[in-house]
Amino acid sequence: MNFTEFTSKISDLKASNLGGLEAQFLLAPKLRLQYDSQKIAANNPKKAGVLALFYPNEQQETVFLLTQRASYQGTHSAQISFPGGKLDANDINLQETALRETHEEVGIHPKSINIIRELTAVYIPPSNFLATPFLGYSSSKPNFILNHEVAKTIEVLVSDLLDEKNITSATLDASYMKKMEVPCFKIQDFIIWGATAMMLSEIKELLR
Repeated sequence: MNFTEFTSKISDLKASNLGGLEAQFLLAPKLRLQYDSQKIAANNPKKAGVLALFYPNEQQETVFLLTQRASYQGTHSAQISFPGGKLDANDINLQETALRETHEEVGIHPKSINIIRELTAVYIPPSNFLATPFLGYSSSKPNFILNHEVAKTIEVLVSDLLDEKNITSATLDASYMKKMEVPCFKIQDFIIWGATAMMLSEIKELLR
């Protein structure tokens, strides 16, 4: 999908009904399926905002940004995710959280980002976060400046997201569970699973 085609869809992206949990659960790990809204509310999850940022690459193809987290002794070490993070006391709302964290993690100034809409929040059981994704775009490729939380940036073609052949499953080890089979996207040899895959599943349905 070239970037002109993507920008022509923005009005529809704003107006379209979200796929919600139905779309997200197509790529949800079994652990996540154990939590209904009452159980999530009872856990009083921490809030986070993340950004799904789309922009043109050098060939004017539409791509979006993922990051590989730095390795550390924690739940989400080295995982593939959108830039974003925890709601700060000074943030006006979760959109501001997503923009602030993106600026801190990969150096993209909020003024260069146009927010299209808020998407469906995803509950993340291992860390007890409720993460709200925001769909946005920049009219040109950003210059990335990574902080210590990010090992690398990953640029993914929208056409790869829409390609059904890139949906598969994998057996993975995580800090909280060994040998678990999870649905995932496999793109550029990266395994994208968990909350990020659930968010991408909803975005994929929007972009069809």
